[in-house]
Amino acid sequence: MKKYFLFIVMAAASLNTNAQSAEDSVKATIRKMFFAMIESDGAMLQDCFTDNAIMQTITTNKEGKLIVRTDSVTGFIKQVANMPKGLADERIVFEMVKIDGPLATVWTPYKFYRRADFSHCGVNSFQLVRTTDKWRIQYIIDTRRKTGCVE
Repeated sequence: MKKYFLFIVMAAASLNTNAQSAEDSVKATIRKMFFAMIESDGAMLQDCFTDNAIMQTITTNKEGKLIVRTDSVTGFIKQVANMPKGLADERIVFEMVKIDGPLATVWTPYKFYRRADFSHCGVNSFQLVRTTDKWRIQYIIDTRRKTGCVE
């Protein structure tokens, strides 16, 4: 009887440890990224990305032509690490999370604030990969605009 009771207790503890769903884990990685931005924590931010991650923005150039600009993830991390705490505050809403095995796609409308001042809004599209130990961001592309932001 003791062995049976011990087995049930261990099984319940195991279920509790693994209770976080894949979707929860994916969201946690993205939340960690934005928390690292607020905290200006470069090491925490680096931990959110794969080694060969890609970061892009859809924007317009001076002539008003649509372009896709590729930014350095390493440069982004260094920039954030050198900011004062609380300067970069991106507020997101998880609109869609899709997962297939080690691949996750996430769509998050956002509003970006510099301290308390609104800067811009848009949508982030994330691609995450489940590595051996955790979900990491492989690709981000976003839109940016000053108008049409819903409060």
